[in-house]
Amino acid sequence: MIAVFILFLLANLALLVPASVFAIEVLAGATRRGHAPAALPGRRPGVAVLVPAHQEEAGIGETVTALRAQLGPADRLLVVADNCSDETAALARSAGAEVVERRDPDRRGKGYALDFGVRHLEASPPEIVLIVDADCTLAAGAIDRLAVEAVASRRPVQGCYLMAVPPGGGIGMQVAEFAFLVKNRVRPAGLHRLGLPCHLTGTGMAFPWAVLRDADLAHGSLVEDMKLGLDLAMKGAAPRYCESARIHSYFPYSQTGAATQRRRWEEGHLGLLALAFSRLPGALAARQPGSVALTLDILVPPLTLLLLFVGAAWLVTGAATLMLGLPALVWGIASANLVLLLLSLALAWHVFGRAVLPARSLVLVVPYVLQKLRLYGGMALGSRSRGWVRTDRQGPKE
Repeated sequence: MIAVFILFLLANLALLVPASVFAIEVLAGATRRGHAPAALPGRRPGVAVLVPAHQEEAGIGETVTALRAQLGPADRLLVVADNCSDETAALARSAGAEVVERRDPDRRGKGYALDFGVRHLEASPPEIVLIVDADCTLAAGAIDRLAVEAVASRRPVQGCYLMAVPPGGGIGMQVAEFAFLVKNRVRPAGLHRLGLPCHLTGTGMAFPWAVLRDADLAHGSLVEDMKLGLDLAMKGAAPRYCESARIHSYFPYSQTGAATQRRRWEEGHLGLLALAFSRLPGALAARQPGSVALTLDILVPPLTLLLLFVGAAWLVTGAATLMLGLPALVWGIASANLVLLLLSLALAWHVFGRAVLPARSLVLVVPYVLQKLRLYGGMALGSRSRGWVRTDRQGPKE
């Protein structure tokens, strides 16, 4: 009986860590209400915007045109057309971008494309490199703000990257939009309010050249951004969050595209858990609060999975307590985990999410969770994403 009690106690204490981290981040983020962005704190440095692109002919011209509108005469816009078999390179050039083409089918991935672009920039290095995905739109002034903060802090700066339901995309994506908002706005804002760094989220990232030049980019990680942020934090260059620099994109229209994108994110995050565990002792020993914070943040699993773990632990622990007569302490911890998580989600929804996920749409949470269960089931059976596959964003047929 003692062994069973210890097993349940340790399991629920382990879940208390991600539940508490999530709750602290949400609470801090929710108390940081919106305000007008402050004036730019310093001079605007020279910028090279680096756009990794794979099979992006449908939108690369529009992206290049929008980015050029925010650039000065001395800035550069470099598109890396990576293993493209379409007209991505030609269309980017015709829209006014500098283009380099990379062909290496055995080493596919966004990280390889970024490394290729950085090596190309070495001949004439800029002060700041800004990485933007080919399917994103930057709000007016975002490049200036990110560049100025990066040069002033000498650290990477991450803008507020949000994804929305596309026009005609259906209300079923509203839950995903809310979950993305919690991950990329609420939680980073909480970390920033606590004086801690944030994770890199893949686009809208500004780097001082000296920081990015020697970074480990050439790999095929599905979440190269989170890995890069953790690597840089361990080197004393933890990323800062800049909520006033907004970056927008749309979820895929199709269920296939949405599932592909979701699978990559989930697999990549789960794959980083082992790395985070391995680096936590070193961060603690080095007394690096930023590295510790980012490591603990990675240990928070994807939101649906965390809910499933905590909910299942509460049910199983409650049943074991009643049937086996376990001390009430262990079910109390399980209950605290569940209440903490649910209250945090309710707070995030009340402060940030009601416009994205109205109360009448909360019923959509159920099918969303069921979709995630199918995803996790496939992953448990060994299904994995392969290489850098462009997300299907094809809209509905006219």
